[in-house]
Amino acid sequence: MQNSLSRLLSTRVLAVLRAPSATVALRAADALVAGGVTGLEITYSTPDAPAVIRELSARYGDEIYLGAGTVTTADEALRAADAGAAFLVSPGTRRSLTAAMKATGLLVMTGALTPSELMAAVEYGADVVKIFPASLGGPAFLRSLRGPFPDVPLMPTGGVTPDNIGAWFEAGAIAVGAGGDLVSAADLAAGRYDNIERLAARFMSAGARSESAEARA
Repeated sequence: MQNSLSRLLSTRVLAVLRAPSATVALRAADALVAGGVTGLEITYSTPDAPAVIRELSARYGDEIYLGAGTVTTADEALRAADAGAAFLVSPGTRRSLTAAMKATGLLVMTGALTPSELMAAVEYGADVVKIFPASLGGPAFLRSLRGPFPDVPLMPTGGVTPDNIGAWFEAGAIAVGAGGDLVSAADLAAGRYDNIERLAARFMSAGARSESAEARA
């Protein structure tokens, strides 16, 4: 588990991929990897998500950090694990679901927004708490959560852009999840994979700058 958390820390950016088909998801994933984003969260809102995970695992192996998102049932957790996922992400936190996710042995991230939800996520055993939708509070809200929860690994998702990614890390994020601001529904619908690749490169460049700033601080 520690190795998986270390992998998340080094990956820094997870692309939250919600595609209209498995074919589109695979093409978008290829564009993301080409742009330098190697953290891929394939959501269960994508048709045949386990098949996409299995194909990407075979295609890229350890070159990518691959997981399943929008996990809402124990069966989804099991199927993602069987397909080769390294981590599981749920949009919210439920005791029974968290237990089922943890039973797979994979890194578990469950969603929370309020302090009470965050405390529940920690109590139920989440390895990382996904602050979602983080766009509602921004980096200032994440920084406020850091006060009472200094040792809880927090990953904001939603509202992360190349322009503010540094602010999220400065506020205490261990990693960030980027959805529509990285892989938009419009780009997916129009097949603009070149734009997805360019955005991926922008995200990684901005993330590298923030990492350099952290090292100098």
